Amino acid sequence: MTHRFDPGDDVALTDWLTAKRERPFGVTRIPLAEVEHWGYVPENGSFEHRTGRFFTVGGIHVETDHGAVREWWQPILIQSDIAILGIIARTFGGVRHFLLQAKMEPGNTDVVQLSPTVQATSSNYTRVHRGPRAPYVEFFTEPERGRVLVDVLQCEQGAWFHQKRNRNVVVEVDGDVPEHDDFCWVTLEQVHRLLRRPDVINMDSRTVLACLSAVAAPAPGGERALHTPEEIQSWFTGRKAAYRMRVRPAPVTALPGWRADGARIAPENGGGFDIVGVRVHAQTREVTAWCQPLLAPRGVGLAALLVRDIGGVRHVLVHAEVQPGHRDTVEMGPTVRWTPGAGDPEPDFLEHVRPERATLHYDVVQSEEGGRFLHGRTRYVVAEVGDDFPVAVPDDYLWITPRQLADLQRHSYYVTIENRSLLFLLSRSPLTENDS
Repeated sequence: MTHRFDPGDDVALTDWLTAKRERPFGVTRIPLAEVEHWGYVPENGSFEHRTGRFFTVGGIHVETDHGAVREWWQPILIQSDIAILGIIARTFGGVRHFLLQAKMEPGNTDVVQLSPTVQATSSNYTRVHRGPRAPYVEFFTEPERGRVLVDVLQCEQGAWFHQKRNRNVVVEVDGDVPEHDDFCWVTLEQVHRLLRRPDVINMDSRTVLACLSAVAAPAPGGERALHTPEEIQSWFTGRKAAYRMRVRPAPVTALPGWRADGARIAPENGGGFDIVGVRVHAQTREVTAWCQPLLAPRGVGLAALLVRDIGGVRHVLVHAEVQPGHRDTVEMGPTVRWTPGAGDPEPDFLEHVRPERATLHYDVVQSEEGGRFLHGRTRYVVAEVGDDFPVAVPDDYLWITPRQLADLQRHSYYVTIENRSLLFLLSRSPLTENDS
């Protein structure tokens, strides 16, 4: 049966998730040479599945006129399939609930986290893997199944994915939904309480529910905000036009500064991540055993959004973030995004993400997507700074209100995935109460 817990009692929901995590799953690190059905392709030097589907570990050569580092080579995950990240909504007792799945992903911390109703690439839901069809996918491929609340293409991590995009969609239904024991109905309030704990609500659930916040956000009039919507659009367009970034494919087997062999793909001198292999056993998945590569970050990242009042109105400080995997070079990221130990210089405003410099309203480490990253984790921070923090900021930064940021999520490729997670945290926060 599909579970629906008392919206005010998280104990039963937590106990249910704990029981799901205690099932016999297996994830074992293995050399890349032992990843079945995958291998290096001599023609292009990438690491691919024999079908050419799912995703590819490729290489890129990046040249730019922005930032402290102007040229580099790196592996990157290339996935042309557009995944469905879909959540079914239904009202019970006058309260909207969302159907989430206790889903096992090989890279997850704690193995099982609460994911969208459907989290599947087209390779998965068209059954390239020859396994059963993902439950509930028909609610997102057959338009007559429900009323669409959100349906927008969004990118993922531009440092690790090359132009990857997913369909973030919420469909509301009135009738019964088929029962399934690995799924549960939760309210937004329950989700926000669970986000006070690490590694419970997965990355894909956060991004889809963040896009939903745009539905509730009225179009900002701008009369009390520091900047009008037109000024924000002009700033964003100007930032995209200001920088040159050339990204060319390169064989992952011959990247300067990297070593690719039968064991793994790894940087020769420090660096932010490795590409490793895993063997997986999971009786709850459509295919119960498989091997695959995963990107394994070497440290916990940081994504911090600075918040302050300007003229009595709450504002957040966004950053025009330049990444090689962004589809249009620049997206609006959090104030600070950094991975200590990866070799990148310290970013601007890092010193303000400290308790002695700001009030930290949220400070929790959360997992990134476990289907492609092995224990990828980010420390998410919402930090309120005082009136002594300058309103005038460098050209790559802009103060906007949370509602203005939410409204921008109606567009594809405007707001980074880290900022979408942070915006979702703000959407049920007293920090936004005086925003207009």
